[in-house]
Amino acid sequence: MERSFHSEIEALKLGHGETFHGEGILAVTKALLQSGVTYVGGYQGSPISHLLDVMVQAKPYMDELGVHVEACTNESSAAAMLAASIMYPVRGAVTWKSVVGTNVASDALSNLASPGVMGGALIVVGEDYGEGASVIQERTHAFAMKSALWLMDPRPNLPTIVRMVEKGFELSEASNTPVMMELRIRACHVQGSFVASDNIAPAISSRLLQQEAASFSYDRLSHPPSTFRHEKHKYEVRMPAARKFIEEAGLNEHFDGRHGEVGLIVQGGLYNTTMRALQQAGLANGTGESDIPMLVLNVVYPLVPEQIAAFCAGKRAVLVIEEGQPEFIEQDIATQLRRADLQTRLHGKDLLPMGGEYTAEILLKGLTAFVGEHLPTLDTTAATTFSTELAEVRERALAELGGGVPARPPNFCTGCPERPVFAALKLVEREVGKLHISTDIGCHSFATFEPFSFGNSILGYGMSMASSAAVKNFSAKRPIAIMGDGGFWHNGLLSGVSSTLLNQGDGVLVIMKNGYTSATGTQETMSTPASEAKRVAEGSSATADEMTIENTLQGMGVKWVKTVHNYRVSKVRDVLKEAVNSPFKGLKVVIAEGECQLERQRRLKPIRARRLKEGLRSVRTRYGVDEDTCTGDHSCIRLSGCPTLTVKPTNDPLRREPVAHVTNGCVGCGLCGEVADAAVLCPSFHKIEIVTHPSWWDRLTDRFNRFFIGLLQPA
Repeated sequence: MERSFHSEIEALKLGHGETFHGEGILAVTKALLQSGVTYVGGYQGSPISHLLDVMVQAKPYMDELGVHVEACTNESSAAAMLAASIMYPVRGAVTWKSVVGTNVASDALSNLASPGVMGGALIVVGEDYGEGASVIQERTHAFAMKSALWLMDPRPNLPTIVRMVEKGFELSEASNTPVMMELRIRACHVQGSFVASDNIAPAISSRLLQQEAASFSYDRLSHPPSTFRHEKHKYEVRMPAARKFIEEAGLNEHFDGRHGEVGLIVQGGLYNTTMRALQQAGLANGTGESDIPMLVLNVVYPLVPEQIAAFCAGKRAVLVIEEGQPEFIEQDIATQLRRADLQTRLHGKDLLPMGGEYTAEILLKGLTAFVGEHLPTLDTTAATTFSTELAEVRERALAELGGGVPARPPNFCTGCPERPVFAALKLVEREVGKLHISTDIGCHSFATFEPFSFGNSILGYGMSMASSAAVKNFSAKRPIAIMGDGGFWHNGLLSGVSSTLLNQGDGVLVIMKNGYTSATGTQETMSTPASEAKRVAEGSSATADEMTIENTLQGMGVKWVKTVHNYRVSKVRDVLKEAVNSPFKGLKVVIAEGECQLERQRRLKPIRARRLKEGLRSVRTRYGVDEDTCTGDHSCIRLSGCPTLTVKPTNDPLRREPVAHVTNGCVGCGLCGEVADAAVLCPSFHKIEIVTHPSWWDRLTDRFNRFFIGLLQPA
């Protein structure tokens, strides 16, 4: 990975009394080290990727502390790492994106939750919920309840987040139960500071080795009949211990307010948004003091019945602010109020939406309705004024713009090597007709948007081949499955390739070999090409690193494997067409190879800067469009979808249609010209080489070119 986390790594080394400045997920990373963690693992994914990325790059410092850091091949293998804490008094932490990552890890997590843990075990999940999410709209809460894993949802400020990490380990050890901590996008990226503590080198670590293996204990295995005892132990011993610790340690926070006859029970992660809504309603000041009492749940499962009853007693009504569905917390509180025979009116999803992200605007509407019913004498003019002004701003914007702003879906990066593959696939469909295409999780899923609109299903990371298993048996045309190299190593090799071989299936698999798990921050995979420096350090060869996927497929018995260079659109088109029409009955794999353009630019940028500084010859490639030749039908744009390929008004007064135009964002990948050639479009594209610090030969060639071009120009 070319991106450097140097400043973040230095922040991890801060000691007692020093001030840490940064974002939420890095505060979690520092808190893990302050907690004496022995091992950290995980699988990358928004919004928690930096936790693992920083620790991987900080390997020398981790070695000093004796902390083992492992970038796992998937979430299941990460969850399985926590088995170390079942039999040894060591603290471990793993991380991934939820809810999809939790689904992948579910088998290991269930079997971990059954016997419980001896050392503290913390699972940091990026909840990634709401309109900014990149996953299905489900909640980690359901899994925590199912398996009796305690779930934290810390208030989004750095001191609270750090305290919850440290107390999370203590809660885990006090109740012998793994603890999950969910962090939304805003919590992961919230900026702030906290006073750091010294990092703790663990007592058992990669530097201080455990000399004796743990003794055998059948009761620590998640296997009948032990599992029957485990289930009773969860709810008769572990949960009461957890509730006791939550209350004694003050993990949930109670904030008083002058309107004590009502109250708010808020998920910790929604505290900041709730305070913003209260401020807009005139019910809180700028320093965060609310007029309405609040119980902030930094631990959302399990709830402490005595704590809920104490907060609700004597109140006319309480509003539960809980994001997502179903209303797990609200149902739990309702049950506890009935058991305590408390008649407090309970509101929640009756005043707030069941699904969707809770923004300040949405919460303001719910709070206004709640206050209007139970505090009718309270002035809510501020809330009404804010809503009216917001509506007026929207109306003015619509009037100025002449209508709604067109949707702007996510797209491939400029020069992305996966775009030409889909351009080639469009050309194939033009010849053979519409194909069933199973898509996957990854950058290539952007092809589901225009101008490509490819994809009939997305069922999981690395699952595209498996999701076409039934289709290929009743489809007249072979379906195509698209998979990235990250997805191939995560799950696709076993669930897709091996299953197809086992069942002697006939289909086409396209593997986008861009070298990284790019969509999550360009983390390395098994097939990441090693840099020259890395090869020298490890004594490896280029071919050993760069042929891993091909060798794996051939070793498994795949007979039809072809590798193509992504940017050669006509070649990619021909190979894809051959795979679809081939008389060969069996799995056909097309490996589309092209380095992630974002990573390539990160790698080349310092090289260019150094050459320019040293006065060395440097060449930068750009592409352009000849305005006089362009026909203006814009087929090139519809086929490539490159963000730098757009339109501009023509200078020709006799033409009405705008012409194609390449902006300064061009990275010189050449796709536009390749598409024009492969699709037999107009010859209007030209290649430009910008030479800085030219050699004498460059200058001489330029003079000759200018001379002869001048002779051909009209006088």
